Amino acid sequence: MQIIYDVKTDLLYLRLDERKQPVINKRVSEGIVLDMGEDDRIVGIEILDASKRLNLDKLLPVTYKTV
Repeated sequence: MQIIYDVKTDLLYLRLDERKQPVINKRVSEGIVLDMGEDDRIVGIEILDASKRLNLDKLLPVTYKTV
């Protein structure tokens, strides 16, 4: 699993499956998007406005990405 936080966009991405594969985005609630891969498996989870929804200091290790 990989956790990436983009400070500029305040987006947290949890990558659950490292394999390259086509994905379909499925919005499950306001600010939460699932990336669905093969066999409807969850490949990743996008959390918008992450700093308002989560205590980011508790998520380690975090790769901080600046764009």
